[in-house]
Amino acid sequence: MMTIWYGGDYNPEQWPREIWDDDVRLMNQAGVSLATVGVFSWARLEPRPGEYDFGWLDEVLDLLHAGGVRVDLATATASPPPWLALRHPETLPVTENGVRLSVGSRQQYCPSSPVYRERAAELVRRLVERYADHPALELWHVNNEYGCHVSHCYCEVSAEAFRSWLRAKYGQIDELNRVWGTAFWSQHYDSFDEVSPPRAAPTFRNPTQLLDFDRFSSDELLACYRAEVAIIRERSEVPITTNFMGFFKAVDYWAWAREVDVVSDDTYPDPADPDSPAYAAMVRDLMRSLGGGKPWLLMEQSPSAVNWRRRNAAKAPGQMRAWSYQSVARGADGILFFQWRQSAAGSEKFHSGLVPHSGTDTRLWREVEQLGQELALLSARTGNEAIAGSRVLSHVAITLDWDSWWALEQPASPTDVSYVQTLFAWHRALTSLGLTVDFVRSDADLSAYRIVVAPAHVAASDAQVANLAAFAETGTLVVGFGTAITDENLHVRLGGYLGEPLRRALGLWIEEFAPPAAPDLQNLGSGIPPDVPIRGDIFGGAAAGQVWAEFVRVEDAETVATFTEGALAGWPAVTRRTTGSGAGWYVATLPEPDALRRLAASIALDAGLELPAPVTRGGQVESVRRGEHVFVINHGEEPAEILVDGTDVITGAPTSGMRLHPQGVVIIATAGTP
Repeated sequence: MMTIWYGGDYNPEQWPREIWDDDVRLMNQAGVSLATVGVFSWARLEPRPGEYDFGWLDEVLDLLHAGGVRVDLATATASPPPWLALRHPETLPVTENGVRLSVGSRQQYCPSSPVYRERAAELVRRLVERYADHPALELWHVNNEYGCHVSHCYCEVSAEAFRSWLRAKYGQIDELNRVWGTAFWSQHYDSFDEVSPPRAAPTFRNPTQLLDFDRFSSDELLACYRAEVAIIRERSEVPITTNFMGFFKAVDYWAWAREVDVVSDDTYPDPADPDSPAYAAMVRDLMRSLGGGKPWLLMEQSPSAVNWRRRNAAKAPGQMRAWSYQSVARGADGILFFQWRQSAAGSEKFHSGLVPHSGTDTRLWREVEQLGQELALLSARTGNEAIAGSRVLSHVAITLDWDSWWALEQPASPTDVSYVQTLFAWHRALTSLGLTVDFVRSDADLSAYRIVVAPAHVAASDAQVANLAAFAETGTLVVGFGTAITDENLHVRLGGYLGEPLRRALGLWIEEFAPPAAPDLQNLGSGIPPDVPIRGDIFGGAAAGQVWAEFVRVEDAETVATFTEGALAGWPAVTRRTTGSGAGWYVATLPEPDALRRLAASIALDAGLELPAPVTRGGQVESVRRGEHVFVINHGEEPAEILVDGTDVITGAPTSGMRLHPQGVVIIATAGTP
């Protein structure tokens, strides 16, 4: 039987021994089935160099096993002990401004440091030798949140590692000079020894050097992960993971996802932000997509408030449950939290826990128990009724490219576009129509999708351009502003941007871009409004474009909407071209949310997709089909009425006419619901 795991980070080393037995008793009471152990315990496991103390961990794992709780065992390498910095200060990371970071926090290591890697490898080797055959072991958890605090190190050790990475990539220094465009500003290098990381400089640094250092830094962290995995695999076939962090800019998760047996994620939506449910939905769709559609694991979320925002809002009653089910709906087979027992000391003592400071006679604990009981019920469903192990089907995809993310947000760019917010705008428009969205690489096989949206794919290789153009022959391709302005080396595509295959598929080229000024520039006499007015029947009349605008030269495409004011008046804002049995759309701005939703609906209908019928009346409702079940979640402040005939698998009640209260969840068992 497949299981929906339930539990979270367990840090017994923070507590007296007499509490451990009570922990296991409460875990059983709450329905906890998986505990992550040892994430930040290196200093306890190796208190002095080469001296190991595993006795306490033996006892913890044995207690959990006796209580029927499975273990996600961490390698504990995320936070080195103070003695490592004392004896080897060169292992400490250095910022781009030359500041060497110190101990007293966490993640204080240079990813390229051979000393750090050697000490980490030895700890992992000892853990694997001792626990590879432990009966409680369910999953290996390598390190923790790679790059969360130190994603780029600029020390001399990193500099030499960067040079080695460049030698392997380019072979000859002349090739590096060509790709980096070092003829500009007298940056020509005579040897790799002259190259350094892009440390603080008088003004703008070389764009391709910055991009390569981003790539290198992601690769160095991945090398740390791979080294630990290799040691584990010598003795153990238990699945291995490391926890991702949603849309995390510093690490290219497409490369990483191939290396994990289970995609897992840490995500902390802000209860005070009304956009959080929609953004969280996008994060969960990313995790499913990184694993190729396979079920994934929510490794960390907070039961209520976190401790690291300026103001830390508590989750509303029922919100923890609702957001947990959002993960299950979008493909998660595990709901875990940070952490089990709320800390009494340390920097995270105000971060909520499953067992709060106030104990078990609390609203939060009762919600913890309720969710555990319900997930156990859902885990017991088998065959066609099973939720665990089932998949989420999507006909729509959005391309995601870390190179473009890194490139678009560099200094000396046309405007301050947020890559992720641009993706979010498209994702939100599509999901608001009831569509489920995957994320894809633009050079992947796209044939499973009816619609592919490529927003702001700035740094596109020839292969990516050709793949997108080929998709437009049979599917509906939507290309957003700024796409393929440069190749993967950040060399501008001359003659109208886009690249020849996309120019042909879309029937247009870009003469110039003219992003609108931000509102705070209006008083400087620029006369440029923050939004660009646009008009088209597809929007129902007048609308506004945001963030970006372009002078689009149409060759053989239909103009669907136009800019209406200023220098852009009369120029195309949205175009469409029939290509084979498919279509190529181009959107030269980011329409405001309501206009973008109307545009997305028209594109979906043009692609032959039938939009799902509403499942509720009223409320702020999210509905997602997973396998044979439709999850309906009310994120709003007003009740909603269920319009679908079926049975709620949680309560067994009929759903038609059911009143779904704020933060309410219904899981409908019916094969006939869209």
